[in-house]
Amino acid sequence: MSPRRRLGVALLLDPPEATEVEGLRKALGDPSLGTVLPHLTLVPPVNVREDRLAEAETVLREAARAPARPIELTLGPAETFAPASPAVYLAVGGPDLDRLHHLHEAVQAGPLARPVRFEWVPHVTISTEATREVGAAALRALGCYRATARFDRVVLMEEVERDWLPLVDARLGPPAVVGRGGLELEITEGRVPGPEAIALARACADERAFGEWPVVAWSPGANSIVLTARREGTVVGLAGAWSSVSPGAAVHAGVLVAADVRGQGIGRSLLGALEDAARRKGWTVATAYGHGPPEFFSSSGAWARGLPS
Repeated sequence: MSPRRRLGVALLLDPPEATEVEGLRKALGDPSLGTVLPHLTLVPPVNVREDRLAEAETVLREAARAPARPIELTLGPAETFAPASPAVYLAVGGPDLDRLHHLHEAVQAGPLARPVRFEWVPHVTISTEATREVGAAALRALGCYRATARFDRVVLMEEVERDWLPLVDARLGPPAVVGRGGLELEITEGRVPGPEAIALARACADERAFGEWPVVAWSPGANSIVLTARREGTVVGLAGAWSSVSPGAAVHAGVLVAADVRGQGIGRSLLGALEDAARRKGWTVATAYGHGPPEFFSSSGAWARGLPS
């Protein structure tokens, strides 16, 4: 029997809202602080067979297609599930609440589907086990708390040694499609490469075909872009860009293409899409450095140039 993985689906908060929520969790003594990122749960923990991981990722990508833009929500005030549960949370509302409910329904499919036991209440937990006294104090202190949060991606999470970590994500909105009517290439954007993309990166690293970038210390996060190219559902390319938080900081970029489809323009398409994504983030692409064969970047008329010696 295939081993099982403990998965869930969430919208993760970014700074500064994530930092603010972490402060509230610390003040309330939340025991999950440090093991669970600030988030809004769409699918609670569910055990998924390992041989259905790719199907779960497909559900995530398909669900992310429908929202044409990021989802904007308001957080607050504080509420509680007591007496059914000692959890204290920030209520969720705002202009895109209906779109949030549609996204929640879309990810409840395939291996991520769960029996409906209770009505879903969107919320951001700030304490999982507050005492009665702490809960009452939180409701009084945070009765006027309000914050606006903007979510631009949906994330498949996995529990690894009691920590919940992003396994793969997908930017909200339709993917880019290159080469319609011919050798079509679907490019999805996120911040975390999924298991299939990581397998491609390892294969490229083993053959040393793209220099050092697959093995550099690259930690996907708020200042990272990950593009995954698929052809007929199979991952054929991966591109990444990363930068520091400093204004005007250099952008680093790399592109990988599966060995059996090189020479078909996949790398060039990924590099162009990566530039577009970096510009949307407001990054200074004029200082972009490419990790990999310099001839690839020069022949592509690329915005990213080879690393300085």
